Amino acid sequence: MKNFVKCAAVLFCLAAVMPARAQFNLKKAVSGAVKATQAVTLTDEQMAAYVKEYIDWMDANNPVCEADNPYAVRLARLTEGLADADGIPLNFKVYYVIDVNAFACADGSIRVFSSLMDIMSDEELLGVIGHEVGHIAHRDSKKGFRTALLASALKDGVSSSGGTAAQLTDSQLGDLGEALVNATYSQKQERDADDYGYEFLKTAGKNPWAMAYSFRRLKQMQEEAGAQKNSKINQLFSTHPDLDARIQRMEERAAAEGVEKPAEQVCAE
Repeated sequence: MKNFVKCAAVLFCLAAVMPARAQFNLKKAVSGAVKATQAVTLTDEQMAAYVKEYIDWMDANNPVCEADNPYAVRLARLTEGLADADGIPLNFKVYYVIDVNAFACADGSIRVFSSLMDIMSDEELLGVIGHEVGHIAHRDSKKGFRTALLASALKDGVSSSGGTAAQLTDSQLGDLGEALVNATYSQKQERDADDYGYEFLKTAGKNPWAMAYSFRRLKQMQEEAGAQKNSKINQLFSTHPDLDARIQRMEERAAAEGVEKPAEQVCAE
């Protein structure tokens, strides 16, 4: 059985699913309004330090697959040639957990969960990754992280010494993770991330049909949730652009450009 871990996770912005056997015990975010003046007190240097602290904490509190692990080998093969997003260096790791999930961080870190890899084909996974890269390139991930940071971990003000960001406690990191889980992107941000992901994959020599394939898989997950009115799946999908429209738009673009569909694959279960 895969390891049980306690940490904060960011549901990937494609509106993927949270399974019944969720692994993450997230802290309840402490409510509190963010003062407008706080927004200008967080420098780019402080932001970078907090992003690094968060991703280091996530990596330390999750079982990360070693380079020779089959999951890591597969992800490395899929992401070969995906070096940066608009100048932001990308790095990829696999968390060996039973949650069906993935997330991207503002510094270019993308973490894919092993159970997501179990139920998705290579093309479907590439579509997820392409979309996440779009949010990184457009700085959506940075803006979202900044908002969550100020609204949770630093809700009472930014503490620093000599311009250096104060280290966050485990409790603050838990609050930050909860805030990130509940964060959403606008429909324009989602659409722009789709477009960037399509072009990003195509430029890197990957088949951009992957975008439509990933959305089709997510649509299938949504349908499998069915009548579970209170399911995490339906709650998540309710805040995101219509998947049917996204599928159609990506398929029409690939067809219009004469891109050949990749061979049908089965997931690596």
